[in-house]
Amino acid sequence: MSGVLLWLLVGVPGVVGALLCMAGRRADRSAAAVSIGTAGLGVLLAVLVAVGRPSVMVPFMAGAPFSLSVDGLSAVVVPTVAVVTLLVLIFAAAEGTGPPARFHGLMLIFAGAVAVTATATSLPALLFAWEIMGAASYALIGFEWRKAAKVSGGLTAFLTTRVADLGLYAAAGAALAAGAGMDLAGLADVSGGWRHVIAAGILIAALGKAAQLPFSFWLSRAMEGPSPVSALLHSAAMVAMGGYLLLRAAPLLESTGWAGPLTAWIGVLTALVLGAVAVAQRDLKQLLAASTAAQLGFVVLAAGVGAIAGGTAHLVAHAATKALLFLAAGAWLTALGTKQLGALHGAARRWRVLGVAFAAGALALAGIPPLSLWLTKDSILASALDASPGLYAVGLVAAALSAAYAGKALIVLWQKNAPENNAAFDTEQQGTRHVGPWQNVPLVVLAIGSAGLGVLVIPPLITVLGNSLGGQNVHTPGAIELTVSAVIAIAVVILVSRFRLPEPAWALRWLGLEQLAARLIVAPTMFLARKLARFDDRVVDAAVTAGARKSLALAKLLARADDSLLDGAVDSSARAGLRTARISAAADRSLVDAAVESGAARVRKLGSLARLAQSGQVHHYYIQAVVILTAGAVLLIVVR
Repeated sequence: MSGVLLWLLVGVPGVVGALLCMAGRRADRSAAAVSIGTAGLGVLLAVLVAVGRPSVMVPFMAGAPFSLSVDGLSAVVVPTVAVVTLLVLIFAAAEGTGPPARFHGLMLIFAGAVAVTATATSLPALLFAWEIMGAASYALIGFEWRKAAKVSGGLTAFLTTRVADLGLYAAAGAALAAGAGMDLAGLADVSGGWRHVIAAGILIAALGKAAQLPFSFWLSRAMEGPSPVSALLHSAAMVAMGGYLLLRAAPLLESTGWAGPLTAWIGVLTALVLGAVAVAQRDLKQLLAASTAAQLGFVVLAAGVGAIAGGTAHLVAHAATKALLFLAAGAWLTALGTKQLGALHGAARRWRVLGVAFAAGALALAGIPPLSLWLTKDSILASALDASPGLYAVGLVAAALSAAYAGKALIVLWQKNAPENNAAFDTEQQGTRHVGPWQNVPLVVLAIGSAGLGVLVIPPLITVLGNSLGGQNVHTPGAIELTVSAVIAIAVVILVSRFRLPEPAWALRWLGLEQLAARLIVAPTMFLARKLARFDDRVVDAAVTAGARKSLALAKLLARADDSLLDGAVDSSARAGLRTARISAAADRSLVDAAVESGAARVRKLGSLARLAQSGQVHHYYIQAVVILTAGAVLLIVVR
């Protein structure tokens, strides 16, 4: 029965989402209710499978089944994804994001793909979900497809992650070549050089999805999507799944000897550099996007040093925090028509519930005690300190930058109100000047989670979490470490409130990574494409044209042969047939018809003679009878 629940968990959102997309405008009125009901069912199913821990499998290919399972890691992550999805869809319904059927349908497909990703235990299942998740993200980021900039943003995100996704295919190919099967849990046991290829492939694919360096820039372009899309994508869906995959693959990374330390350094450097990028941003959603890459850097760091419990707790707490902050940014964008920080001075004061909820998330993001990310981040840093003091030092600086960019947003939004007729309003869309109560409901729930989920790393809960994740050694931060990070976070927020933060151009433009990718990848690719096009024009097209000319000449020759030979033979046969038909018709008239008419005349004469005997006189019939009997007697005598 529990296996059926797992199939329902991953299948129902996808099926309902596909039906909504196919129904289109006809389902607009009921789409929000249907999607919220489906997401609510998903929460119930997620809790049930987290308790039951089912596993299911269907054959796919020899040694590579399509298998799903709920273990200690997915039992924590799957309910998180389900709850965040439900809250985001409630907000989207209250905000009126639409067209509703297409939007809610795509969101459910997206959520279903994430559920498969979180429960996949084989590479075929993971690849299947990975592809659908990427395609759905492209459709959602470019949801307003009539606007070229939004479609371009979706395309940038899709192509960048697709390039990184090639690593997952390389890993699958290496697993097949090694003959070790495609079960994720067994990849760490692959012998020889294939294990290194598998680890490298998974690392590249996960870094691309998690927007880690050097792939981080796609996250900036993903801000073109509707705010509920950003909230789900950045909190518990696609970006989080990159970090989740590395947490699941931590034993493989450790077994190579090099992949674990490399992963840890990439994560901590992303937390540092993208933290600086977030500090420089003047757009609220861009600031939050950069902070997503930075916070996922801590999760990647956790995977690299083997702190699976701390990384999982940080992933869950960050999901609640980032969903809250993006939804709040979306509410202000809808109400005021802008997401520029310069125009949002005092916005938190206009709608107090929204402002307080945002403050809870921002303070958690800053690492202010006793809120969740203060504890989960320090749990990871404690493990990093055991692995390398250098990792710990860089991580501590990155944590200070978290306080800087979170404090920047918080202080701007709680400053004195700007005038109602501020010319900076309505620069991106027409504001409604209204935030509905149903928009506040999911924000309040998420604020509670953002504040309290740090309990996951408080002993003995973190020990229980560690045991459920395979009995790993759990590192808990000491009182000194917690105090140092808390003092740093509080001091940074106070400094930000008094001094203007620098906004260097290199950080404001996301390190110029998109432009660098355009020069190093897009430009050479376009150059090669132009060369291939010229080669095609000069060589391939010329050969095709010459072949076409020869074919045309042969066709003309065959046509003439057809006209002179085949058509002539057909015409001659037709004429001969006509002559034969005329001769047959003449013979029919002169012989057959004449014979028939002659026979008919004789029959008519015999008929006339036969009528002569029919006089009606009885004695005539007697005489005829006597004659016939006499003739018969004579014939009998003669025959004998």
